[in-house]
Amino acid sequence: MEPIQVRATPGHYECRPGVLQELPRLLKEGRFKKVFVISGNRSWEAAQDYFPDLSEFHTAYSTYSGECSELEITRQSELARIHHADVILGVGGGKVLDVAKAVGNEVNKDVALVPTLASTCAATTPLSVKYSDEGEFITYTIFPRSTYLVLVEPEILLRSPIAYLRAGVGDTLAKWYEARALIERLTSVPVSVQLAYEVAKSCRDVLIKDGDQAVQDQQRGYLSDAFIRVVETNLLLGGMVGGLGDRYGRIAGAHSIHNGLTHIEETHSFLHGEKVAYGILVQLVLEGEWTEVRGLFSFYEQIGLPLSLESLGIASGSVESVGLVIAEYATKEGESIHFPTTSPVLKSDVVEAIRGLEALQLTLA
Repeated sequence: MEPIQVRATPGHYECRPGVLQELPRLLKEGRFKKVFVISGNRSWEAAQDYFPDLSEFHTAYSTYSGECSELEITRQSELARIHHADVILGVGGGKVLDVAKAVGNEVNKDVALVPTLASTCAATTPLSVKYSDEGEFITYTIFPRSTYLVLVEPEILLRSPIAYLRAGVGDTLAKWYEARALIERLTSVPVSVQLAYEVAKSCRDVLIKDGDQAVQDQQRGYLSDAFIRVVETNLLLGGMVGGLGDRYGRIAGAHSIHNGLTHIEETHSFLHGEKVAYGILVQLVLEGEWTEVRGLFSFYEQIGLPLSLESLGIASGSVESVGLVIAEYATKEGESIHFPTTSPVLKSDVVEAIRGLEALQLTLA
């Protein structure tokens, strides 16, 4: 077995109301003087009422283009160098944070992150997922060091669009199903990987127990314990699975199906976690876990996650042709769908799994 590299958490993590007021003190403790802030328009609008005064630092602000692409990473890195930044501060959703981490790696500076959505574990994972400028998945890059600082203001997340919390539940639920597929095949499990397995199971347990309540509480604008548990499961526990388990705690079949879906134009308006949620179901069908699929159907209906290609915007008459495209990209060489198996997953296997899932959904509708 190759060595396991553990980067379990950011260097400093806090989640509580008012925590952003600690940012100036924490930046001073890190001896940072020149701050380069990367944010999106909407994410900055969501965060600015909670943001502290950074006038005592030499601060520059930059708006990202909307995609975590090589072109955008290069552009922001050049701006960070012009500013002579000694810390990169990302404020926003998953793609903004991934750009900030990639820029920090490119210019060899520490990174601080303020998530404005609880839709992925991007705030706590030492990697960036890269897409084309058109939003098609290309690859992901794991960085040699963890993020320096993550501050989570739950009030910002409470006021974010509910669709992002739902998507975060879908993405984080995959931590269990993908980690289980990767880890249970090992004959000898290192301690850190066993911890990743237990954390992944905790992700599933919290989300199944509190996920629906958290969505309801957000709809009511109520900052409940259930809401904070789900938010921290999405942001922190989800990131810890990969941070502890390395390649055995990151991605498997569900994310490969997501990657295939990014090549279907009709799905571009759907969120990462929504596509991953559908990918979980396809992965489970490939594993023959039909009972688990049926059990998840009712949970998905409660939360509002997609159960079928039609619920991802794909016309029922296009399912066959779309399934072929998804299978083509999901089974490319090097894709994570192959990681838990001793032999490659075939395109025909994926097509058959999609057909089976669609047929089951129709019988239960």
